[in-house]
Amino acid sequence: MKYKIRYKPAFAAIFITLNPGESIIAEAGAMTSMDGNLSMKTQFSGGFFSALLRKFLGGESLFVNVFENKTSEPLSVTLTQSIIGDIESLELTGNEICFQPGAYIASTPKIKLGVRWAGFASWFMGEGLFKLKVSGRGKVFFGAYGGLSQQNISGEFIVDNGHLVAYSPNIKMSIALSGGLISSFTSGEGLVNRLKGNGVIYLQSRSIGGLVGFLSPKVR
Repeated sequence: MKYKIRYKPAFAAIFITLNPGESIIAEAGAMTSMDGNLSMKTQFSGGFFSALLRKFLGGESLFVNVFENKTSEPLSVTLTQSIIGDIESLELTGNEICFQPGAYIASTPKIKLGVRWAGFASWFMGEGLFKLKVSGRGKVFFGAYGGLSQQNISGEFIVDNGHLVAYSPNIKMSIALSGGLISSFTSGEGLVNRLKGNGVIYLQSRSIGGLVGFLSPKVR
């Protein structure tokens, strides 16, 4: 499989070339175009019960689409996300990573999708009790609202609500005030995610919640 992510960072899309016999799994609705000879089938991700867990606990779609090249020549498919922003790829070699709801776009066949308990801190911040857990060996594609940046943390790190996209499973989240009681709310920062542990996190430069908060007073 060959791929190239174009139109970064604001309007990123994944241009994939599948050699004969190769396939790619994508979130429902991610396909923007494909060769007419490419085979596409829709299925539950990992089976019916696994798909239900992803849908109602992980905030993902109930179905995924499988694009497979059953011909004798290379064929192409283009994938993207519904929001405006960047897309990155990550190579897993038996390790795991957790995604916020909506971040996952596509993966190669040996990647497994599941859900992981995120804790009440995540739920209180409006980001759900569970996260999408991705594991196995292969390539996974994920996206964000705005630009994406990678940060390796060791110890404690603070992230504003709505900017965390993905993180290593061993990193723990808790809720904290951004400063003192008065300054936390007068500064507009309020509550933040306090991350602890050693691992990698991915941050998005924009927050959908921030956009909604900005637009709401203007459309009433």
